[in-house]
Amino acid sequence: MFGQFHYHNAIRKYIIMFGNMFNDIDIIRFNKAGDNVQQLRVPIAYGPREKFLAKLRTDPDGRREIAMVLPRLSFELVSMNYAPERVLNRTHKQLGIGGGNNSLRQTWTPAPYDLDMSLYGMFANQEDAVQVVEQILPYFRPEWTNSVKIVPELNTYVDVPTILNGMTIEDSYDGSFEERRAIIYTFTFKIKGYLYGPVSNRGIIRRTLVNTFDPQANTATGNVIISTSDTKLQRVTLTPGLLANGQPTANSSASIPIGQISANSNYGFAFDREDFFN
Repeated sequence: MFGQFHYHNAIRKYIIMFGNMFNDIDIIRFNKAGDNVQQLRVPIAYGPREKFLAKLRTDPDGRREIAMVLPRLSFELVSMNYAPERVLNRTHKQLGIGGGNNSLRQTWTPAPYDLDMSLYGMFANQEDAVQVVEQILPYFRPEWTNSVKIVPELNTYVDVPTILNGMTIEDSYDGSFEERRAIIYTFTFKIKGYLYGPVSNRGIIRRTLVNTFDPQANTATGNVIISTSDTKLQRVTLTPGLLANGQPTANSSASIPIGQISANSNYGFAFDREDFFN
């Protein structure tokens, strides 16, 4: 679009981020004495719940143990919506370290989008279900924030909140003897993400000059007007300062030439002042 291709894998990264939050949940099976007899890692995969429910119905004779299929988690991206309440100034730019001494990478303010995600938990009994629920809910009050590197070219991380909106329970216990019982917990989440535009290179500023004047009052209007004919009082020159050993410095005379200082160097700021008092 607009003649410039760009793709940052942003939506894919948000989906992977979401799945990684729930990929280490375990359940424990106890005997009548309360002893731990089995510990299982709950598998998780991307896909709609209907896909996994269909797998449960592929054994109509009931010869396969339910424990071999359940518990299981699945998740999917349901919708994406523009979030106008999180819009930032469109003229602002975000900068990152460039590939050489003379450039920085930049992109415009990202567009805020909310990604609605659904997490499905499918269980054969309520004991497994409540164990998983109690491992998820305490962390969302009502949100959990992850740091994600959305645009690698900028080499910066973005804090991405994930908000838990609610949870519903469905127990398909009623039915024929041939049907599997599937207790389904549905969690609805909202990811507050951003989508970035193309990244371009821009030059860097190596020297800044600031001149101060003694402004003269305009007797006709009473206003203060600054012009080049006013008395110049001072000039301040700001340049990066870096010693030959790589240490920052505020002494411009001891610094290496500014053309040899990279944009990602650990440089200091050197102020040189020239006075023009009469």
